[in-house]
Amino acid sequence: MADQPLASLSLTHVHYDPNDPVSYFCAWLALVPQGLCVMYATLIWSTREIEILLMFGGQLACEALNFALKRILKEERPKQMHGKGYGMPSSHSQFVAFFSISLTLFLLFRHVPKKPTPSHTPLSLPARIFLSGLALGNAGLVAWSRIYLNYHTPKQVIVGCTAGAISAIGWFIITTIVRQIGLLSWFLDQPFTRLFRMRDLVVEEDLCQSGWEKWEVKRAASSMKVNGKKSR
Repeated sequence: MADQPLASLSLTHVHYDPNDPVSYFCAWLALVPQGLCVMYATLIWSTREIEILLMFGGQLACEALNFALKRILKEERPKQMHGKGYGMPSSHSQFVAFFSISLTLFLLFRHVPKKPTPSHTPLSLPARIFLSGLALGNAGLVAWSRIYLNYHTPKQVIVGCTAGAISAIGWFIITTIVRQIGLLSWFLDQPFTRLFRMRDLVVEEDLCQSGWEKWEVKRAASSMKVNGKKSR
């Protein structure tokens, strides 16, 4: 057992130049897809929002497409990198392109905020544009880092971004049709879906609104009780 060679968990194993601060920063950027998967799982479990589940489903389909494309194209990684697997297209670039464009399409086209209330100020259009730009900028950084670390050639990154963008737009169109024909509403009415308390609120309100409004009502009721006792 002592002579058995050890293996590396390639999911989080990143090669970088320890003497180069930019290379170190790019190594952290390589973990963005894993972080986004944790975010997906956390939000799906905590909010039970069907829109987030749909987006995650599209993300997994995009990953499956990348898996297939790599084995069809069979293009090697740059010679400077001794990583495993094929390099065309870049899976990191495809992943973040899908996420950022899906989020942008949701914020700018699907999310229609409710009118402001005393306890809630919805996301304004400039705020949604800013968040979209932030997501797209982050995707650009991750894609660039794959070239800087010599994991992929520029062509492999461009193809990955293109595949991710096309997948995101295609998935957005599919989910829009699913909404328009009433299939999503039917799915949400099924006993299995209701068992997990899946809902479709985020298209109109942010993830904190409903909980905050309940808290405000409860706080107001508690204040009225306290003031009522003091006035006696």
